[in-house]
Amino acid sequence: MTTTNSRAGRAVLMASHCAGMVDMVALPVWVGTLIAAYHLDPQQGGGIVTLFLAGAVLASVVFAPRFNRISGRVAATLGFGGASLAFFAASLTNDFATLAALHAVGGFAAGTGLSFTHGTIGRSVNPHRLFGMVGMALGIFAVPFLGATPQIVAAFGGSALFRVFALVMAIATVMAAIAFPTPDAESEISKAHRDAGVRLPRAVWFGIFGVSAMALVQAMIFSFVERMGADRGFGVASVSAVLLALGIANMFPAGIAAVLDKRLDARTVVLVGPAVQAVLALVVAQSSGFVPYAVAASVFVSVMLFTHTFAFGQLARLDVTGRAVAATPAMVMIGSAMGPIVGGTIVKAVGYGGLGVAALAIDVVAVLMFARMTRGAKPQVGALA
Repeated sequence: MTTTNSRAGRAVLMASHCAGMVDMVALPVWVGTLIAAYHLDPQQGGGIVTLFLAGAVLASVVFAPRFNRISGRVAATLGFGGASLAFFAASLTNDFATLAALHAVGGFAAGTGLSFTHGTIGRSVNPHRLFGMVGMALGIFAVPFLGATPQIVAAFGGSALFRVFALVMAIATVMAAIAFPTPDAESEISKAHRDAGVRLPRAVWFGIFGVSAMALVQAMIFSFVERMGADRGFGVASVSAVLLALGIANMFPAGIAAVLDKRLDARTVVLVGPAVQAVLALVVAQSSGFVPYAVAASVFVSVMLFTHTFAFGQLARLDVTGRAVAATPAMVMIGSAMGPIVGGTIVKAVGYGGLGVAALAIDVVAVLMFARMTRGAKPQVGALA
């Protein structure tokens, strides 16, 4: 039996996290490819990606409450396998309606695998640290992905992007089938809460809304980072360098957050994170110069990765049943799902500058939600320290 504390188990969770959270890395290339290679407008391109993310949200809503009753290995294998097939099929068509449908199916499948991945992490000895480790794996994965994928798309066309996605999902499928770990034993208090139908604490819901708000800002800005640079005339080489720098920067925040688990106050981190995100969003969206755009864009995603690691740890402590962290795909992707189409609509209506103003307003809401989560919130009895 593979456990969450084994090397094999952690490797599978890392691969599964990279596959299920591919949008955190791929959004600018994804939306940019749909616009440039498939000749969609920003609203249509963002809308197709939104369908993938909406499918992932639906899967999380369906399966998170059932996390303790379904085999994680079976669910993850079938989920990532289905996503691989959907993306491969997407590489064979240019039809808008077919692409949209396949994105929705692929999102539901990938979201299924991701729900069981995050639920399993939540039932580990130290959810904060393990989530930091899989987040660091995502950052490492981002470097070759953002470095190579734009070049692959330029050389072989837009369909190549979907074949890359299919390959990523296929690797996760094989690894999950071989060694997807079994969650650590459920505590007696968790069983009692689940059997009695105890509802999630109010503080957990505020945390979920806070994470969703930050995810919305991230997706709204990140989806158009590549297009903003291209439309401002910064050049393909310069914009590609920014994306590569972004990938390199993403290697570190989750790992640093895992190391700083006991050294930083999580309540402070989740309050400061949205404020920093808002400042960077304003710079990226409204800067006409390359240097401010490049610096802010390079570290933009890092803020979400760092803050979310601490938020994940807080939610795992507040809810001992694992339901809240199993719903991580829903809380992240409900924001991410809205981001591309909301961002595309804003860009179509008022231009890129409007994205910064919208980001500021949403991040104010995120700060308020996290403040309510941390105000007097106490872990449930039996929660992991």
